[in-house]
Amino acid sequence: MSTDPGTLSAERILDTAEEVLRRFGPAKATVLDVARALGVSHGSVYRHFPSKAALRAAVAERWLARVSTPLVEIATGEGPAADRLRRWLRELSRSKRRIAREDPELFDNFQRLAAQLEDVVATHLEVLAGQLAVIVADGVAAGEFTAADPALAGRAVLQATARFHHPAHVSEWTEPGLEDDMAAVVALLIDGLRTRPAG
Repeated sequence: MSTDPGTLSAERILDTAEEVLRRFGPAKATVLDVARALGVSHGSVYRHFPSKAALRAAVAERWLARVSTPLVEIATGEGPAADRLRRWLRELSRSKRRIAREDPELFDNFQRLAAQLEDVVATHLEVLAGQLAVIVADGVAAGEFTAADPALAGRAVLQATARFHHPAHVSEWTEPGLEDDMAAVVALLIDGLRTRPAG
């Protein structure tokens, strides 16, 4: 059954694009494939997304937002900064591992798509680092942390914990002791954030 182009929403297109991506992979999936799956002309898709690149970027942005958006509540929540930092990193790691475990094919396809969209990924990493910076800044304001530059500290924490959430390390996420390893790394980072600079 065809979709009425007048009621075709961007969200519906993105839902269908995900399914097309799952079926064909990022190298072969086309706007025409998405249009066919929706039962509309490819021009109807282009009215929402002006190019294949724009559609692919929107799919990747939505995918990455599923990871970053739930973390806002932790980053801006109440409680000691060290506790929020631990919870934030644990949730980031667990959400990535859950997605990879529950739908490995789609996870792999999205990672290959994201690898082609450096600007989208860079923005996503800025969002994550910014959330960490909020936690660190709150810790500094409360006298809990002593970081001179919360933004720099946020980026450093994200980079230092990459093994536990970056897709490049997906093959390591089923290793026994991963949670213990992460807890040890996070403890070291928190100790570093609490250390007062010499002088």
